[in-house]
Amino acid sequence: MYILGIETSCDETSAAVIDTSFNVYSNVVASQVEIHSQYGGVVPEIASRNHILKIYPVVKEAISKSGLSLSDIGVIAVTTRPGLMGSLLVGVTFANGLAFATGKKIIGVNHIEGHLAAIRLSGDKLVPPFIGMVVSGGHTNIYEVKRWGEYSQVGTTLDDAAGEAFDKVARVLGFGYPGGPEIEKHARKGDENAVKFPVVMPDRADVSFSGLKTFVIDYIRKNPVNNETDRCNLAASFQLAVARTLFDKALYASRLTGIERILLSGGVAFNSYIRKYFSDSCAGHGLEIFFPDKQYCTDNAAMIASASVRRVTENSFDDLFSLSASPYGEL
Repeated sequence: MYILGIETSCDETSAAVIDTSFNVYSNVVASQVEIHSQYGGVVPEIASRNHILKIYPVVKEAISKSGLSLSDIGVIAVTTRPGLMGSLLVGVTFANGLAFATGKKIIGVNHIEGHLAAIRLSGDKLVPPFIGMVVSGGHTNIYEVKRWGEYSQVGTTLDDAAGEAFDKVARVLGFGYPGGPEIEKHARKGDENAVKFPVVMPDRADVSFSGLKTFVIDYIRKNPVNNETDRCNLAASFQLAVARTLFDKALYASRLTGIERILLSGGVAFNSYIRKYFSDSCAGHGLEIFFPDKQYCTDNAAMIASASVRRVTENSFDDLFSLSASPYGEL
């Protein structure tokens, strides 16, 4: 069965077509990065207005690129939570209307589950149980994935998400938005051992990134960063601190549950340095590490469609117009 996925939880308008064997026929993403970069972050009202402008052409393009027609689609999967309320409403309203007009079945998908299910687009090579980490601009959550659809939260951020911390530190250092790619770019020219960051809560799976952010601010106050070398050194040291913190939490969760397979997903998993750090560290501790393909790490509709496959195979669908958007909704 062919599935049309729709994702509008934040500032990417995305539509994709996959099948229940996780073959991807199209995955179209319309980014708003240039629009929001002038504000240093996502402005919710602007995001929702741009979704309204983009949703129809993006869905149309996804179906066209798939080589299929709308009549071939059997199910519409749409992100319902969590996310920006206005943005979510655009996707949910469009999906409900399209399902009503065409008689398609519909499934509401949790955005966080979408990030976990993104790995299934890489050949379904990771079989539960495993430790699933969703690390992005809005989330830093650690789950014990007992089976697809059964998740137990092991840890979470107590304040900032990892991606949010990247954005804030990039702003302090005078870099552009989004912060993750900017810090990674500048860190390549820096010394990651130039600044020693504190270890964050080593005796628990929860994490706090606001402390690392505050450390950067205090460090600059005491040690003025006057040139590009200093900024690059601080960026590299901060990136190492984030990678080390995330891996320490993965290792703690592994020892807590006895599970030795780790999945790192979400937008932060796009970072090449962090992927290598996890690969090297997991190898050193006898753990297996898995990442989604980079194109499925940031917000996209293919991962939303992927998360719906479980319910399609279970013949579990939502009632038309029963779906509602919510800014909240942990797994």
